[in-house]
Amino acid sequence: MIDLGDIFRRFPSVKMAWRNLGRNRVRTGLATLGIVIGVIAIASLGMAGAALQQQAQSNLGSLTNEVAVSSGQDSTEDGVTTDQVEQMRDIIADAEVVPQKTNQTTVTSRDGQEVFVTVVGVSKASALYETTAGSAPTRLQNGALLSVETARELGLEIGDPVAYDGSLYRLRGFLEAEDGFGGGGSELVLPLSALSEQEHYDSVTVVAGSGEAATAVANTLEVEFNEQGRDSEEILGVRSFASTQESINSFLGTLNLALLGIGSISLIVASVAILNVMLMSTIERRGEIGVLRAVGIRRGEVLRMILAEAMFLGLIGGIVGATASLGAGYAMFQILASDGMLVFTWAGLQHLFSGFAFAVVASVLSGVYPAWKAANDSPVAALRG
Repeated sequence: MIDLGDIFRRFPSVKMAWRNLGRNRVRTGLATLGIVIGVIAIASLGMAGAALQQQAQSNLGSLTNEVAVSSGQDSTEDGVTTDQVEQMRDIIADAEVVPQKTNQTTVTSRDGQEVFVTVVGVSKASALYETTAGSAPTRLQNGALLSVETARELGLEIGDPVAYDGSLYRLRGFLEAEDGFGGGGSELVLPLSALSEQEHYDSVTVVAGSGEAATAVANTLEVEFNEQGRDSEEILGVRSFASTQESINSFLGTLNLALLGIGSISLIVASVAILNVMLMSTIERRGEIGVLRAVGIRRGEVLRMILAEAMFLGLIGGIVGATASLGAGYAMFQILASDGMLVFTWAGLQHLFSGFAFAVVASVLSGVYPAWKAANDSPVAALRG
């Protein structure tokens, strides 16, 4: 813990600087307020950018390590064939290949209410879905999964039956609509056997271990299916979401820099105010500083005293501003990223440290000229006024 008494004993000029700030509290308070506003502006805008980036990453979620494959515009088949799926599995050893068939139907509640849903036939449900209730089995051979919002709307519970194509399937789990195939909407997930009348798959999702691995998988599939022979054709449409994540991160990074630049303007204005305060203070105390010089106080002590005053303004304003920014950051992360505690991660705290450091540095720099002017003023001229 910092002992101010020990510091004051070792450096009398620092003690004098602390006392000088208290002599004109209104002026000191206004200068400090400018610093506080500047720190809040920098830290809050920086954390707003971080919260937006966190929200984007959360919304994309696991899609960044997925590759979506569908029938290409030059394909002669109406969908992805079984042979193509097997070929994918042969050339991609370290990723999960999950074929899907899709259709549409209506789900009916006990009281006759109907909701239009997208039907997805899949065998490895756990590779694509996470449930909020129940479970998504590794091999979905019986039973069904339903979007949680649809289940609430219809009043359905785990174990209730849903009908499709004349057959009944018991609900085994509920999933968030945005986590499912296609990124949203009402979904009913059934075993592939429920859509056996469809010859080909409507799409295939390849689940890789990371965004980099997903990009490599997409490139491999492009070479294997679409770049054979002299005339390249799009037999399969291959889309990776990893590049989308990179583009969004790049845009948000630029946006964050712009927000920090806007916030920095407030601290620059506050620095000008501190410069004005320090100049006025040295002018008013010109005679006092002359007396100090006349009794043997060195220029270095005067210089340190004025710089210490500016540093104290930055420290006080930086601490108060950072504390206030912490509360503002919590609210921003709660609103934008749905988790206010993320403000305590490095993504949030780095902007608090940046704002605080900027406040101290800007304050000290603002005191350099007044300190130099006071230290180099002739004692005789200062005493004459």
